[in-house]
Amino acid sequence: MADGGLTVLDGSHLRAVVPCLPESDGPFTGAQVLDIAESQVSSSLFGLLLPESLKAAALQRMSLDIESLTDAQLDREQASSMFQDYVIAIASELRDDPLVVSVLDGSPLKLFLEDEDDFAMLAENLFTDLDTEDIGKISKHQIRNALVRMGVEMGVPPFSESTHLEDILKKYEVEGEESLGQAQFAQLLQLVLQELADVLAEKHIVVIQNSKIINGSKLKKFMADEKKLKYETEKVLQCASSEGGENTEIIRSYLEKNGQNMGLPPSEANGTVDLYDQVFADAEKGESSEKLDRDEFEGTLKDILEKFAEQLDVNPILHDLDS
Repeated sequence: MADGGLTVLDGSHLRAVVPCLPESDGPFTGAQVLDIAESQVSSSLFGLLLPESLKAAALQRMSLDIESLTDAQLDREQASSMFQDYVIAIASELRDDPLVVSVLDGSPLKLFLEDEDDFAMLAENLFTDLDTEDIGKISKHQIRNALVRMGVEMGVPPFSESTHLEDILKKYEVEGEESLGQAQFAQLLQLVLQELADVLAEKHIVVIQNSKIINGSKLKKFMADEKKLKYETEKVLQCASSEGGENTEIIRSYLEKNGQNMGLPPSEANGTVDLYDQVFADAEKGESSEKLDRDEFEGTLKDILEKFAEQLDVNPILHDLDS
């Protein structure tokens, strides 16, 4: 089935961004530089309006205070340097915490419209769902609910993200109480979707999904922090003392319960079980039945986490936060 398509913004799209400041005889303020940079970054990210949390995290990474930048006077060289640093900071934030988006360009809708059988089935299913009284008629304004039901998965943007949807519905006067049979509903839906597809083809809409990509970046940062690693090692050793069992069994049990805090995917995410099976199958091959001391246990835990990081780097896991 056609869908809105998912794109992962992990900072790689920003590699080609170079400072492009407008001609100016005078200095730039820091706020101006950030606005210019955000506009160019947005263009590189399919027109996405950068989330405030992402911008704030990038500034924090640069150790910059936005209030102090408002009136700061920068010459062209200083402005270009700040521009580049800001883009790099945003790219770094996206590398560590990628955004999952749907880029709606009208193509999924066109696929539905071009296939008469697919469209007929879609229209029939929507009509049946909306005809809650089972009388073979629905109000014309139910077209709005049909679009909501289709949603981003089928290429329809949320009403909150597109003023064009409201304009199209007004054009076809769908707010009235006029009743439509199934054939009339399908005909009107086809007109609305065709116009929406044309609008999206001219100007794409980017919708941020409530999903997370676990790609090993957070896990690598955790492993680089010796204090955090030693702390978790102590926690695993406490479990080993109280529960007993093979070394890898103890570590797996602990990570399944607490690994999310280190950067591992949650157990409910698709692919997590297979990931654990693969990593621990390798770990168990050379396992010793002897009890490990603290340093050996930390080394074993670190080796296992490194295997997780390697696997996630090659095959990141998508976690739908709504599921």
